[in-house]
Amino acid sequence: MRFTKMEGLGNDYIYLNCLEGVPEDLPGLAVRLSDRHFGVGADGLICIRPGQGGDFTMEMYNADGSRGTMCGNGIRCVGKYVYDKGLTRKTCLTIDTGAGPRQLELHVLGGKVDAVTVDMGPARVDTPVRAEAAGETFAVVPVDVGNPHGVIFCPDPATVELERLGPLLEHHPALGERRNIEFVSCPDREHILLRVWERGSGITLACGTGACASFAAALGENRCGTRVEVTLPGGTLTQEKRGEHIFMTGPARRVFEGELP
Repeated sequence: MRFTKMEGLGNDYIYLNCLEGVPEDLPGLAVRLSDRHFGVGADGLICIRPGQGGDFTMEMYNADGSRGTMCGNGIRCVGKYVYDKGLTRKTCLTIDTGAGPRQLELHVLGGKVDAVTVDMGPARVDTPVRAEAAGETFAVVPVDVGNPHGVIFCPDPATVELERLGPLLEHHPALGERRNIEFVSCPDREHILLRVWERGSGITLACGTGACASFAAALGENRCGTRVEVTLPGGTLTQEKRGEHIFMTGPARRVFEGELP
């Protein structure tokens, strides 16, 4: 079984071509392969399957084997994978996900996909919830962008003890379900700074849906304009609000390929 490791801003996944067949026990495979010491090493596993109305289907699993519904960095790499490997010549694609179909615009440079713009759809921003963790009280903004997030505004995300607070807030009963947790600051109306704890994967260098959720929450509190640069530890994404939809643009890169025993 051949695999391709890809990343978007350091948010890395193992990709399998499952257009003609699917391996057994994908959750277990995700756990085994994602291990950074005894496996390939990744934030999770993404299978590319035939479309169910769209061009292709993205089926994703987090590093702990749990099923994910949507992944912003992961779906950009899906676009690069199918184009660069000649599975399509289209530069405008529809990818089916657990959160519904998403439209991609592929930006091709030198015959290869360099960056991808994703129509992430509308975001649902709810009333902030008070959550206590490790002796502190946080105002958490619940946001849904196809998967659940909790956005916390703070003076400086770099100073947050994310490894300690992340798992406590991910499972916090006040938030109703397991959530990705973002600590966010808005130094001005064109920039957002962000660190994220991803449910099922822990601290990651970037989270595309987390960037969208943070942008939506910041817009809801009038902390930013309708087009911003979101900077995460792994790099920067462009976010833009067009009508009710959020559009995300960022890079996609192949790291290496290999074969599984």
